[in-house]
Amino acid sequence: MGRDFTALGHALSAAARSTILNLLMDGSSRPASELAAAARISASTASEHLGVLVEAGLVTATPRGRQRFYRVKDPAVAQVLEHLGTLCPETPVVSFRQSSEARRLSHARLYYDHLAGSLGVALTDSMAAMLWLSSTDGGLQATEVGLDALASLGILPPDGTAGRRPLCRSCPDWTERRPHLAGRLGALLAGHALRKAWVRPAARGRGLTITEDGAAAFKQHWGVVLPNGSA
Repeated sequence: MGRDFTALGHALSAAARSTILNLLMDGSSRPASELAAAARISASTASEHLGVLVEAGLVTATPRGRQRFYRVKDPAVAQVLEHLGTLCPETPVVSFRQSSEARRLSHARLYYDHLAGSLGVALTDSMAAMLWLSSTDGGLQATEVGLDALASLGILPPDGTAGRRPLCRSCPDWTERRPHLAGRLGALLAGHALRKAWVRPAARGRGLTITEDGAAAFKQHWGVVLPNGSA
């Protein structure tokens, strides 16, 4: 038997639902009120749209007090949406605020739980050049040299290679049109960068700001030179 793609197509067919998914693609958990404001719709309309996304298995809802918080269901769903994003046209930019957000997203962002944009691609390219990563059948694999180096930086814990989720995965970057590192190693790298304050979430949207410490660390350890800030 085949698959019924119309159910997923229906869930993705509304502009408001597209806005909601784009905002949740950084792996965050947000209240319905914030998502409604971002999509510029009423609370009751947002509730209807969120119900469609939950029913389609794209988003989950968690009660917190009187509010319900929503997030993308899991990394597998995020991966599917990232792949679909490479086939979709970019959202038209009609304001300075949208233009600034687009630059931030292209510069550095979280994609569910890993680094994406120019920063994510540059780090991946650097690790491949330093032989920390190797390409296998179109995917990525960490080398022994890479595992030792990442462990010495405190990014990979002693048991970091164990687990059901793939350690490395090549993820298509919809702004750079090139792959960046995902999987558990991508998540560990992003988490480390956030804890070290090498990057910090932008005041609004999904973009990341590269701090002065981050710019220095990315240059020292990976030879990656990107302007600090949000571009």
